[in-house]
Amino acid sequence: MATGLTYRRAILELAEHLGCEPAEEAVLERRLAAEPAAWASALLRATGVEWLLVDEGYPPAETSFGWRELGELAGCAVRPILRLETHERPAEEAASARERSYAAIKTIAAYRGGLERLPDVVLAALEANEATGAPLPVQVHSGFGDSDLLLQRADPSYLKPVLEHFSDTTFVLLHCWPFVREAGWLAHVYPNVYLDLGLTIPHVSRPAEALREALELAPVSKLLYSSDAVAPELSFLASRWWRAALAEVLGEALAEDEAESAARAILRENALGLYGLTTPLPSSPSA
Repeated sequence: MATGLTYRRAILELAEHLGCEPAEEAVLERRLAAEPAAWASALLRATGVEWLLVDEGYPPAETSFGWRELGELAGCAVRPILRLETHERPAEEAASARERSYAAIKTIAAYRGGLERLPDVVLAALEANEATGAPLPVQVHSGFGDSDLLLQRADPSYLKPVLEHFSDTTFVLLHCWPFVREAGWLAHVYPNVYLDLGLTIPHVSRPAEALREALELAPVSKLLYSSDAVAPELSFLASRWWRAALAEVLGEALAEDEAESAARAILRENALGLYGLTTPLPSSPSA
């Protein structure tokens, strides 16, 4: 039986939602008995999300639902995100991404050597994106993730020259832990920088503390909700834990009406504005 604090909390939350015994075995039994699409649909719909932005480059298509299918299962609008590292000609892909209805561009350069110096192919893609005159937001993985990265090289502070050079491009720093304060500082200093604690909130045992660190410097208008979920359980849990953490942190710092407005911005309005999602678009790109 796994003994991580977050895992134990997850079992309790899932058991409560499923109406079963608060034990790993009981939750697993329910999961194995369910049809995979129905299980995913029930948990995704329980999140209450209006939009899904899905990285089409991970996980592999043969082991997961496609981004269009996820939108159908969740009963919400959906658009893909272009992962540069999965394409042979990333600059060409980036140059035409907006017209093919991608919501954003993403790089996992942190996994491919670190953020101290981005690979030339990634820089060329950023150039091509900005040269369009209407660059898409660029998501950059930073901080923790799988074991194939060197954590110290995933510090988003290394991106300072890139953020300054591509000043017309909006950058979204993903995940961030343990560099949450560094990401918050960048969002405070640079108008084109946002941060997204998607992987952090559903994994750390004290999500409210991560939010406090982010909001020490980052404006409320620069923080974005996401789940970074590769499993429907994480989507479900992230939605609950984000809301609980925001209620705790914002409730301590702001009057009730201000806290509610700030939470709405982080959970919804900031992303709608940044990614241009105010008016839902058809779920199929022209590609």
